[in-house]
Amino acid sequence: MKKERSKKHRLLRALRILSQVVFLGLFLHLFFSAHYAGQDYIGAVDVFFHFDPLISVVVGIAARAFLAVFAAAALTLILTLLFGRVVCGWICPLGTIHQGASWLFKATKLRRARKPAAGWLGSKYLVLAVVLAASVFGLNLLGYLDPLAFLTRTLAASVVPAFAQGAQAAIGGAYGAGLGSIGDKMTQAIDTMTLNTIFGGGFLIGLLFLLFLLLNMWRERFWCRYLCPTGAFLGLASKLNLFKLKVDEPKCIKCNLCSIHCPTQAKPFPIGEWKSSECIYCETCASICPTKAITFPVRVKPEKAPAVDLNKRKLILTSVLAVIGVPFFRIGEARKRASAKLIRPPGALPEEKFLAACIKCGECMKACPTNGLQPAMAEAGPEGLWTPVLVPKVGYCEYYCSLCSQVCPTGAIKELTIPEKTQVKIGTAWINKNRCLPYFLGRPCIVCEEHCPVSPKAIQFIEYECLRPDGTKAVNKAPVIDIEQCIGCGICENKCPVMDEPAIHVTSVGEHRSKENQLLLNF
Repeated sequence: MKKERSKKHRLLRALRILSQVVFLGLFLHLFFSAHYAGQDYIGAVDVFFHFDPLISVVVGIAARAFLAVFAAAALTLILTLLFGRVVCGWICPLGTIHQGASWLFKATKLRRARKPAAGWLGSKYLVLAVVLAASVFGLNLLGYLDPLAFLTRTLAASVVPAFAQGAQAAIGGAYGAGLGSIGDKMTQAIDTMTLNTIFGGGFLIGLLFLLFLLLNMWRERFWCRYLCPTGAFLGLASKLNLFKLKVDEPKCIKCNLCSIHCPTQAKPFPIGEWKSSECIYCETCASICPTKAITFPVRVKPEKAPAVDLNKRKLILTSVLAVIGVPFFRIGEARKRASAKLIRPPGALPEEKFLAACIKCGECMKACPTNGLQPAMAEAGPEGLWTPVLVPKVGYCEYYCSLCSQVCPTGAIKELTIPEKTQVKIGTAWINKNRCLPYFLGRPCIVCEEHCPVSPKAIQFIEYECLRPDGTKAVNKAPVIDIEQCIGCGICENKCPVMDEPAIHVTSVGEHRSKENQLLLNF
């Protein structure tokens, strides 16, 4: 039989691919723009997040605060109500990456088209139920699986650092091969991008991303089908869309190609089993139909469509288990006494509100010019996994920088001007006299005082007489900390010449955002 594939839908499919490439490019442009480029203030590089309706809902519920910037999410909902899940098929950058991975696996014959598997589609709705139920009690779990947060965090803490490390190796190879001019150009390009290269936990974050990509070998767009809570949320909002799939029965030859190649298991065939909540309007089914039997005409009147098989008992049980699980995220020691290492960025909300608002996207870590902001591991307990903490050994908080507060998409870090930021205390520095060179070895050292950025200096000197191991005495200037002046920026710890464990270190005590985590002296 002669194939008569629809040119119209093949063109729409090509336009969809073009749209995906454009929006992925825009996302990457904004991502790489989140860095210091010679100006104190940068533009709205976090704008993608403000169009995510599930972020606005979950953060609003968990943090009990609705930000005006999330009004843009209403446009996404309106678009979904009118045209279905086109955001998932035409715009979402993570969806594009999974689509590309699926195509690559198919092109290399690592994945073969299969008939749709029964069940499993309801799993992402269960994930959504868990996220929403937990948010009612102030626990924000969305950041782990929201597509924008997941992709940004992976790029910031894993993919880009790995690329930068590889680029450094390539630069070294260029210089070693005598190609100095090429090495210079590569160095200039990398320096201009200001890529951070050190992230604790980056290996695990990258491994998870790789795992989800490899799952596309089993099912096309595995993430989108079975895990994405945002896709589930948009699926619920898409049931009244104007464009409904129609199969012309006389033309249909029951080849089942449309269902076999459907990337989201929307099931265009058999006739009458199409699931509008799963369709992302990728036009694959219509473009490959050999008889042009599939179209998407406008139908204003709602029609009954088979819903995803989601057992109500399972949904209720999942929600109840999510609520029961909330306290288990909060039984760590951090609830009793703040961790000394839990140094939050300047402008961070009080810890409880911060955790409710933070989606762990890593935008602040990407923007930090010194690489000091790192994904938390155990410092804030399981609730705070991958939230930003300052690690002075890696990098310090630059005195005249407020980029982290500018790029935070949810207000977990309050936006600050430079003058406001310089007045925020995020911790306090302490001296270990058993490691400090003037105190312990009787050797002169003034590095910490030289780098202290505040005025007047938070590090002062006293004359100190030290008894050396050989029995001689040495009198040198020794540092002392004025805890009222110290803002906890960590530059002293970062620059301390004692390498393994600096003689001066910063803890979170005294931070302005907390009334409890203060230095209390009871005489």
